[in-house]
Amino acid sequence: MCSDRRHAIDPSTRAAARDLVVRWFDVLARGTADPVAGITRASYGPGEQFAHDFLRAEAAALGLGIAQDAALNSYMSLPGRDLHAPAIMIGSHLDSVSQGGNFDGAAGVVAGLAALFMLQRQRVALRGDVTVMGVRAEESAWFQTSYIGSRAALGRLAPEALQCRRVDTRTSLADHMRQQGGDPDALLAGPPFLDPARIRAFMEVHIEQAPSLVEAGVPLGIGTGIPGNFRYPEITVVGDTAHVGLPRRFRRDALVAAARFVARMDALWQRWEDEGRSMAFTVGRLHTDAANDAMTKVAGEARFSLDVRAYDAGDVTALHDDVLAIVSALQEECGVRFELGRRTHAPVATAAPDIQATLAELARARGIPCVPLASPASHDAAVFHEAGVPMGLLFVRNRNGSHNPHEAMDIDDFMLAVDVLADWLMAQG
Repeated sequence: MCSDRRHAIDPSTRAAARDLVVRWFDVLARGTADPVAGITRASYGPGEQFAHDFLRAEAAALGLGIAQDAALNSYMSLPGRDLHAPAIMIGSHLDSVSQGGNFDGAAGVVAGLAALFMLQRQRVALRGDVTVMGVRAEESAWFQTSYIGSRAALGRLAPEALQCRRVDTRTSLADHMRQQGGDPDALLAGPPFLDPARIRAFMEVHIEQAPSLVEAGVPLGIGTGIPGNFRYPEITVVGDTAHVGLPRRFRRDALVAAARFVARMDALWQRWEDEGRSMAFTVGRLHTDAANDAMTKVAGEARFSLDVRAYDAGDVTALHDDVLAIVSALQEECGVRFELGRRTHAPVATAAPDIQATLAELARARGIPCVPLASPASHDAAVFHEAGVPMGLLFVRNRNGSHNPHEAMDIDDFMLAVDVLADWLMAQG
């Protein structure tokens, strides 16, 4: 077998890989279609399980080695020449938001399998194993906890996370794992399934989640980093329920206070943009008490979620201080109480400079236009970075954003990412 032949993939092998990619995406879309719109692959639900079962079966049919850990992450491996050499990992998640698109997450797993198919068919073997990881439960929309699968694999999942309840079923993460055949007790007992010292690098291919590449007119982005964030899954604003005719000076309106909070965060974001600084905030959910609200009542309670993110750890800390200052001011102005509730966070992660440079060089060698691109979204690669594993990111042009049914990634663009990924693997020797 050859071990380092760039651009060694012949056209027939690439065409066969493209056919597999089209079929895999089609089966995933049909097998996890939501009856209303798009696809739904809830974390530790039937859609996510279908995706894992299907792609593991396809990988087994290709002759790849198959494994699962106690959290039910999937591992599909092409053996290397040296069993003792550190492995290269490629992966992403296979869950989705409710009524999402078919490519968010799944594209990274499909890209990895397509690249391994091409290497295997060309009889290319690297020094160490190459493992494609299908990650569980990356989408925090379900359990309101980030990076469940990747943190579980690396021994970084907080024990209390197992008691988080899925938003639709109200069943705990531990029980959902058990229902699918996982073993949360083994996660607590250890040792972790993955040892960072045994991982040479982690690569994640993903659709872009803002139309930056579409705007730039290029098919690929070389990821530079992943923002850190803090989240409050459910902030409660407590005021007084009152009659609709109550004069303004007597009101303690929880909804007005929540709305002012959103407006002040948006003004803060505008100031940061004016100063050339990067951040983002999102209130993805805001509602009053459905059991007690009415057109003729002043809202005595409002609840909302908050996600705030930035690319510098110091900026994340400063933004949290800003949030606390806004809350303090609004409590005084509106006569309400903010109960922030549980806080979660994720660290800032920077892609390894040598991986960024190699990906860009390989793309240029093929004549593929690409640009550096900071990810606006969170990715499992951040957890590997936190564990000390060098990580890389490769983004594919995608119209219409993500987390909606209208994701629109062109397969030809996707195959360019697979080409660069395969070249990068071969360049590792």
